[in-house]
Amino acid sequence: MIDSPASPTDTEVAAAAALAGAEIVRARYGRLHSRIDKGAGDFATDVDVAAEEAILDVIRGARPGDAVHGEEGGRRGAVDAVREWLVDPLCGTLNYATGSHLVAVNVALRNGPAAVADPFSGEVFLTDGVTAWVQYDGDGYGKGWPGVRGRRVADGHVSGPVARRRPVGEDRLAPTGDTRLVDVNLDPPFPGAPAFRAVDLLAHPGFVERFRPRVVSTTLALAWVAAGRRAAYVTDGGDLSGSVHFAAGIALCRAAGCVVTGVDGGPVGPEGRGLVVAADAETHGLLMSLIRGRGRSV
Repeated sequence: MIDSPASPTDTEVAAAAALAGAEIVRARYGRLHSRIDKGAGDFATDVDVAAEEAILDVIRGARPGDAVHGEEGGRRGAVDAVREWLVDPLCGTLNYATGSHLVAVNVALRNGPAAVADPFSGEVFLTDGVTAWVQYDGDGYGKGWPGVRGRRVADGHVSGPVARRRPVGEDRLAPTGDTRLVDVNLDPPFPGAPAFRAVDLLAHPGFVERFRPRVVSTTLALAWVAAGRRAAYVTDGGDLSGSVHFAAGIALCRAAGCVVTGVDGGPVGPEGRGLVVAADAETHGLLMSLIRGRGRSV
């Protein structure tokens, strides 16, 4: 694959980059981390920064002419670059800083392939923009994965675990609403309030009758919807299609066949608001009826 003489595909680059970041996140888990204050209670850690640099190292080696927009470093690369990669090196920083494994590493080519890596399960969720699948090692990074080393070689190709060989397993993503588990993002700010607040869903009698709420503030929840482990995901916000936090997850869900709209039922994009991502049309319809049934205009 990426170690072959042929140029790596964008999907391979996304996978290798996400896994490079995930290796940093996994290796430094449980240590004392320095914090970088972002204001309003938000912060990054030295691991966020190191993981982003590892991801950029992969992308620069394989696609030197592309721009990269990272959560921590902002936009880098040629101003007139036609292509741009969106990078969230550690989605779920607060979870990570408090010792939780509920985190993800996101890499997405704008309007193209994307990868979401789980640093602790050894899974990487992938889309080439048309189909979506997951590659995994049943024993996680500790045994089966060879680790991410030597990510750049002389010819500009990328090496890494996905580049060297297929992991133990590979499955097509198959969304389903059968779990009835719905993740709701409760992180501030709440730009839709008071017209729409995701917290209102949790108190809605119709919601608790039909679904079982979960709260996970990470893109991992979107990957779980695409994989059939969650029925849906709901979050407030503006246009999230170009967000480093959500672009990879949105791409995965679209390629897997999920229903992806804003909280108003409209398309996700410049005029969109938030996300309602459901495994199927029935689940999406139920959630939209509950949102609209709050007696407020969204």
